[in-house]
Amino acid sequence: MDTRTEMIKGAARTFETEGFRGVGVDRLLAPSGSSTRTLYKHFGSRDGLVVAVLEARHRAFMDRLGAEADEIDPIGSLFDTLRRWLETHGAWGCMLLRARSEYASANAEIVALVEQQKREFREAVARRVEIGLGRADTGLATQVWLLFEGATAAASVSDVAVIEEAKRAARALAAVASGRGP
Repeated sequence: MDTRTEMIKGAARTFETEGFRGVGVDRLLAPSGSSTRTLYKHFGSRDGLVVAVLEARHRAFMDRLGAEADEIDPIGSLFDTLRRWLETHGAWGCMLLRARSEYASANAEIVALVEQQKREFREAVARRVEIGLGRADTGLATQVWLLFEGATAAASVSDVAVIEEAKRAARALAAVASGRGP
């Protein structure tokens, strides 16, 4: 693994467990054994490392989401992917939303990046809804997205089992939207 990738992976683990703004550069670099000079060489700044971590995390999740797509149950499989992701990475809540919260008034680039990433994810949810229903339904797509984000947050204070409940709720909403439900 190259130095840049090691730095991103190490910083991601640290941000995940300790947050973003309260963590010093030395603590961020400790897992990779890199120097401050190397940080500036690869990322330009500490915030540049944050951007790289958020980009890598988002891309990894979106790639996994695409790889685990299920044409038979496109909505339910969103939640299956989430459960597997959290079982692998830990249920710490959404790293992107935490970054947005911590940088809300400190770094417009990070805030804009997270907002763009969340738009991309919402579009992926909307595509899944469209596949599941055979037509677009922006209301249902928003509801499924809210269930997904809520399940991500709830799993961090409860248990990943709550994801199954969110999945059931999303399926029920989809059944109603398709005319098959109560």
